[in-house]
Amino acid sequence: MRDRLKVFGIDIIKGSVRSRSRRPVYALVRMEGQAIESESEVTLFRLFRMLNEEQPDILAVDSLQEIAVDQHDLFFFLQALPPQTRLVQVTGGERKETLGKVAARYNISFNRFDPFAEARTSAQVASLGAGAEVIAFENESEVIVSRHRSPGKGGWSQNRYIRKIHGAVQLKGREIEMALVAAGLRYEKKETRAFGGCSRVAFRVFAKRDQVPVSTYRGADVQVRISGKRLERIRFRPLSGKPRYLIVGIDPGTTTAVAALDLDGNLLHLASSRQMKMGDVVESLYRVGKPLVIASDVQEMPHSVEKIRRAFSAVAYTPKQDVSVETKVDLTSSFQYGNDHERDALSAALDAYRQYRHRFQNLLKRIPPGHDIDEVRAGVIRGQSLDQVIGGMNPAPPLPVTDSPPVRIEVRHDEKVRVLDGMVKRLRMFVGELQEEVKKKDYEIQRLQSRVRKIQTSRDLELAKDTELVKKDAVIQSLKKRLRKEERYTRSLSKRLARIRKFAELSMDGEVLPVKVMDALTKEGVRGLVEDAGIDEGDIIFVSRLDGWGRTVVRDLAGTRIKAVITPAAMLAGCDSLMLPAFREIGVPLLSDKDAGVQVRGKQGLAAKEMIETALLQWHTEQAHLEREKKSDLIEHIFKEYKSERGKEVRKSG
Repeated sequence: MRDRLKVFGIDIIKGSVRSRSRRPVYALVRMEGQAIESESEVTLFRLFRMLNEEQPDILAVDSLQEIAVDQHDLFFFLQALPPQTRLVQVTGGERKETLGKVAARYNISFNRFDPFAEARTSAQVASLGAGAEVIAFENESEVIVSRHRSPGKGGWSQNRYIRKIHGAVQLKGREIEMALVAAGLRYEKKETRAFGGCSRVAFRVFAKRDQVPVSTYRGADVQVRISGKRLERIRFRPLSGKPRYLIVGIDPGTTTAVAALDLDGNLLHLASSRQMKMGDVVESLYRVGKPLVIASDVQEMPHSVEKIRRAFSAVAYTPKQDVSVETKVDLTSSFQYGNDHERDALSAALDAYRQYRHRFQNLLKRIPPGHDIDEVRAGVIRGQSLDQVIGGMNPAPPLPVTDSPPVRIEVRHDEKVRVLDGMVKRLRMFVGELQEEVKKKDYEIQRLQSRVRKIQTSRDLELAKDTELVKKDAVIQSLKKRLRKEERYTRSLSKRLARIRKFAELSMDGEVLPVKVMDALTKEGVRGLVEDAGIDEGDIIFVSRLDGWGRTVVRDLAGTRIKAVITPAAMLAGCDSLMLPAFREIGVPLLSDKDAGVQVRGKQGLAAKEMIETALLQWHTEQAHLEREKKSDLIEHIFKEYKSERGKEVRKSG
């Protein structure tokens, strides 16, 4: 069936699936077998129309990013594909390669700047079995039969119209159920009953979407939608299950070591263990690939290694003489290994690859495009000629057999020498070309190294510049923060200066006196007034609240030598009994706002000069009277004490 395989290869020309303004346009190459049928430019809408019309076996792309933005978008893309069409990413699954590397395995070259060449190459390598199929759905599908039109608000024939639609849905559901039964598929059915039949019929079919004998349908009254059950994440399955060919080096003994290379000399597996038996070696190699060559680092292959070689029917390789330690170290210098046993196994594999490498390079020039290079290499290593290997991969029709006798061809010695001389000349020319190419590569390497140094120097300068800019930005931010703080402080001082000026202007008026307002008779209130307007000698302070007062606050106010403290009359009447004596003791007048004639607005107030002077005079008069009483009480107390002491002395002397 591979000769009749129908493949679509696409590659994006312009636009992007991520852009809303420039929708993608693809280069489409249609192949059937190994023949290219057509090449054209298509939009995404046109591509889906062609896929649904022709239903190819494979849709090949080199990157899923060209057809879907994310995993959610990729699910919708796969849902819209025909059931039998497989989406194949030719550059691999979880571990991707470039399209050039994949094409090189089949000796195919292309112009990577030409979208049509990339689409053609994708289709060719997919038809040869390269890449990985994108798996997005489980082995379970859902078939939904529902109404294709709304019953509407109704009319004279509304019931008949609804019965007709629901009857068509029920009939279509029964047809699908009969098809599932005929196909022998296990399913679950759920009907939503409605007037005249069913409004919805859902089938849960335990089979892949391409195995369900039902197609998407849209009629006048009924629609059928088929969808697969999504996996939690996208999976990839190799399109070809063929294992890779390996060149294996084995070092047996108490500690067994195994090294496996592919036919390009890349290290795929390297391990060693004391508990590793021969069966474990065979099992580990089966996981990596198919051993083609089993190599040893000694001239005579050990018996245990020979048993493993026979288990795989592999080609044996042994050196002409035992490999020295210096040679092993030189062979494995570019690889990482854990111990001497791994080094020996790796050196055996590398020595075998080195023997076959020149033959592989010569084969690349002779293998026609479109053939699996690894299969050709394997056939040649097993002893077949190149024509036999290629003929076996693409068998040609047998030539008619004639009864003519065989012709004996004689080759003269001088003609053979001439042929060999020509071969030597061609090889010398090839060596010269290779040497010139090496010189060009060396020059290119030097040029690129010089460019890298320049780029690194410029990058270092940019990094240093960026670092300096970051420092400067930090300094600027710090200075901006300080500037904002100073600006706030300046605004506060300006407001305070304005209030002080206004207070000074009011002080110059002869009829009223300015009053400074303090929120509460507490340390915080005193501190706030000092910061806001300041407290100077001779100021009149109005206190809004007396709760939280203390003798320390009263002493602090007395220390500023203020003229008086005024408070609301109601608060003064209900104040603490110890407050008035405290003010009397310190000598700070405590007056009521009614006696002083104070009017307060915000943080400033005014007091009538005559009223406050009268109140102060009355307070000072009372204060003088109290002081005189206190002095007379003191003198009387002293006299009484003296009289008592004198009486005691008279009694003692009598």
